Amino acid sequence: MKKIAITIAALFLFANAHACDICGCGVGGAYIGILPDFHKHIFGLRYRYNSLQTHLGVGGMATYLTTKERYNTVELWGGWTIGKKFRVMAAVPYAFNERMNLGSADSKNGLGDISINGYYRLLNDKRTVFSKKLLVQTLWIGGGVKLPTGKYVAADKQNTSQNTNLFQLGTASYDFSLHLMYDLRIQDAGLNISGSYKMNTANKYHYSYGNKLSTTAQLYCKLRVKNKFTVAPNAGISYENSKQDIDNKISVDVSGGNLLLGTLGVETTFKKISFGGNWQTPLSQNLANGFVKANSRMMLHVSFML
Repeated sequence: MKKIAITIAALFLFANAHACDICGCGVGGAYIGILPDFHKHIFGLRYRYNSLQTHLGVGGMATYLTTKERYNTVELWGGWTIGKKFRVMAAVPYAFNERMNLGSADSKNGLGDISINGYYRLLNDKRTVFSKKLLVQTLWIGGGVKLPTGKYVAADKQNTSQNTNLFQLGTASYDFSLHLMYDLRIQDAGLNISGSYKMNTANKYHYSYGNKLSTTAQLYCKLRVKNKFTVAPNAGISYENSKQDIDNKISVDVSGGNLLLGTLGVETTFKKISFGGNWQTPLSQNLANGFVKANSRMMLHVSFML
């Protein structure tokens, strides 16, 4: 149990040691819920929905300048296990962005930024505790790269001292990330903790989105129904914190901040098919010095294990 406590403490120290981007392209889309268990290969589709309001007035009040933005993203994703300790995962997003202001609407549809991540399983512990109850804990560490495959329109950032630079399909930059995923389960009840830190570089237009940190802690329970399929309801919290964007070496005031969300979801597995989803709702937030307000988010997925 001492080993478990040390692992959890280290994960939280990592999660709170840095700051990162909240208000970047995709508006904080790192959360993927509890991944289905798979041994060799997995692929599937994920759908994300995020929305927010920008150009808010004093005290977060809506004004005639307030803009409503919606981000719908469909991702083709997959994972490959290499040997017993290595895993590679990739995601290819396609975005449908909408923006509404003063009765007018604007939209952008297209390929987003492709991401590739590699993981190493640092810990895989299985033993009995508490009168022959099975304890399982795993710890994965990894890193990855995000490619500039999504379209970025420099003219759309306008005056970034007064406008957020969110309404883009991509960042036009190569960005890098670090990841930790820890899972502790006793029999059918467990705790899943994940953290990621995304380091953004400046694009050719000299704009750099702030580095982004995302951490999540979830409790879950696996319920077996007639020995045919498994249902795993889960609930927890997710925290994001960000640095401000940098435009031509100048900090962008209407960027950065922090966001705390409550999460509620369910994962279902039948043979080699898994489907599920989650809902996230803001509990507290301070984004872009009050200029931006995040709304609730959702994610749905279907996955196939090989």
